[in-house]
Amino acid sequence: MVEQARRRKESVLLGFGAGQSVVASWLYAKCHHHIPTTAIPTAAVTATGDGSCALLYNPYFFLELDYDGVGFVLFHEARHLMHRHLHVDEELRSDPVFTMAAEVSINHVALRRLGRSGLPTVPARTASGAGEREPVGVDPDLVYEAYRDDLRRQGLAPLPYDEFSHTDLTVYGELRRMKALSEPVTAYCVHLGGDDPGETRHGDRLGRRDLPLDAETVERLGGEVLREVMQAALRGNPAARGELLDLAGRTADGGERLERLWGSLGLDRLRGVTPKTRRVDWWQRWLTDVLASKLSEGDRLVYPKKHGAVLLALGHDPMLVRRGPERTKVMLVAIDTSGSMPDHVIDWLTTLVGSTDGVESHWLCFDGVVTPFVPGERVAGGGGTDFQNVVDYAEGRLEVDGRRFETEPDAVIMVTDGRAPHVTPAAPGRWIWLITDGGDDWPDHHRPPMACHRVTSGR
Repeated sequence: MVEQARRRKESVLLGFGAGQSVVASWLYAKCHHHIPTTAIPTAAVTATGDGSCALLYNPYFFLELDYDGVGFVLFHEARHLMHRHLHVDEELRSDPVFTMAAEVSINHVALRRLGRSGLPTVPARTASGAGEREPVGVDPDLVYEAYRDDLRRQGLAPLPYDEFSHTDLTVYGELRRMKALSEPVTAYCVHLGGDDPGETRHGDRLGRRDLPLDAETVERLGGEVLREVMQAALRGNPAARGELLDLAGRTADGGERLERLWGSLGLDRLRGVTPKTRRVDWWQRWLTDVLASKLSEGDRLVYPKKHGAVLLALGHDPMLVRRGPERTKVMLVAIDTSGSMPDHVIDWLTTLVGSTDGVESHWLCFDGVVTPFVPGERVAGGGGTDFQNVVDYAEGRLEVDGRRFETEPDAVIMVTDGRAPHVTPAAPGRWIWLITDGGDDWPDHHRPPMACHRVTSGR
C-alpha cells in the first residue's frame, strides 16, 4: 500500500511539473524528504527550525482518494505554505476568520486550476454510510451560500460569487460582515493544524495536530520558489506566468510588504507594464524592472530536447532557451548638470548599466548643450536646461563635435530635476525619467505618458 501511494504521489507531482501547477512542482522539489506515515490522517508540509522541509502523507488516505483527489490535496498544501509566506502578519494568520477565508480561497483556486467540479471524496467514516463517500475539506460554494443567507437576514446585499472570491482579502473582508460564521460540516480538512476530536478509519485518535512551520524556513522556502518560478515565467513558460499572475492578483491590496515583494520579483516586467509614479525609497527596484521590460529580448527561442526531457522527468516544465546571436540593446543615459545631481544616483546608474548583459551604453551630460562623456570623467555644467537638445541628439538630428548619434536607442534614461520646457519624443515609450527631489514630474502626466519616478536624495 505504501508503494502504491508513493507511485500515485509521484504521478501527481509529475503532472504538476508538466503544467498544472509550477509553484507546487517547485515547492515539493524543495521538500527533500517525502515520508509516508500514519502519524497524520491526511498530508502536510513541515518546515523545521533547522531549515529542512518534508512532505508527510498518510498512504491509506492517498489510496482512498482517486488520482485527481491526491492532486487536489497536494495543491492545497502547497498553496497553504505560500499563503503563510505571503501573509506573514501573525495577527492576521491567527484570526479564525482569515483561516476560513484562506480555506475558501485556496479550494476555489484548486477547483478551477485543476479542472474539478467538486471537492475530493473518501469513503464515509460512519457506520450508516457504508458504501457512500463524503467530501474532504471546506467547500467554497457552501461557505458562500452561508455568507449570502447571513447577509440577507441582516438586510445587507451580498456580493456575487465571482466578486466574493476575487482576492484572498476580499473573502476575508466579506466573511467578517457575517454575524454567525461557522465551518460547514465536512469529513475533515485536508490541512492539518486544527482540532479534530474524531477517529481515523484506522482507529488512531487524532487530537490536535500542529506540525512545525518555522517562520524563517517558510519565508526562505516561499521566496526561493517564487523567484525560480518568476525566472521560468520571464523565460517564456506560459504555465508559470499564468499561475504567478493569478497568485499576485489574488493577493492584491495586501499592503506595502506584498507590493514590495512582488516588485522585487519583477512582477511589472512579467505584466509588461510600467509602475506608476510614487515617492518611495525603492526607486532602484522600479528602474530595474522598467528597464528590463524595455530591453527584454524575445526572439531566437529554441527547445533543448535533452535538457527538456530531464526537466520533464524531474516533474518540471521544460524551458525554451535562446540560442545564437542576439542584437545588442542600446541605452542612452542623459544626466542634467544644470543643478546638483546626487552623486550616489550617478554611481548606482553606472553600476546598473555595467551589470546589464547585452547592453551598449552611451552617456551624456546636458544643460543648454549636449556633451558625451565616459563614466568617471569630470563633467561641467550650470547653464540653462534644454531637453529638446537631448531629444534631437537621441533621434539623430543634432550633431555634437561634428557627429550624429546614428543608432536608435532602445531606452533613454533622463536624470534631471525636470525644470525645463516639456518635450515629446518620437518614441515616448522608450524614455525613462528619474526626477530628483523637489523636481517637476511632468513626464508622468504627459500625453502620451512616459515612465517617470522620483529618486531620493538619501541612500
